[in-house]
Amino acid sequence: MREVLTEAEDRMKKALSVLDKEFARLRTGRATTSLLDGVRVEYYGSVTPLEQIASVSTPDSRTITIQPWDRKAFNDVERAILKSDLGLTPVNDGKIIRISIPPLTEDRRKDLAKVAKKYAEEAKVAIRNVRRDANEALKKKKNDKAISEDDQHKGQEDVQKLTDGYIAKTDEAFSKKEKEIMEI
Repeated sequence: MREVLTEAEDRMKKALSVLDKEFARLRTGRATTSLLDGVRVEYYGSVTPLEQIASVSTPDSRTITIQPWDRKAFNDVERAILKSDLGLTPVNDGKIIRISIPPLTEDRRKDLAKVAKKYAEEAKVAIRNVRRDANEALKKKKNDKAISEDDQHKGQEDVQKLTDGYIAKTDEAFSKKEKEIMEI
């Protein structure tokens, strides 16, 4: 019974970490290097993550700077950022690539909040699916006579408590992100 709970908790933690990564990629009014996490650059014939061919930093809250280690990669990096669906425009001065993060409009903030809500709902669905799988595993163990019916009910209560805790963490992460998005 312990192994079912441990596996369920591990899978719920993974669902929450996926949510955190999705939230990190969501653009707020602030510049963060995680905005560029999904950018892949066509570099010498292979598709490479941006952070493997350049140094990415945020000198201030409205600017991201990218310093490719290879001078020949400047145009490739610029092209990759333009092709990404981030809506950012890089400025290349030959030494460094700068991206200015424009302030968000009220409508854009509301749209981003809706996207954040969608990500949170997807995480909740994933957590509930883990609960269902754990309950099925407990039921199977009871049918195989590995655990008693009382143990099955106790296990299901523990799984429900775990689920409630992770749903609450998801809601907390969403409200924090929503506040960050709506902040001017």
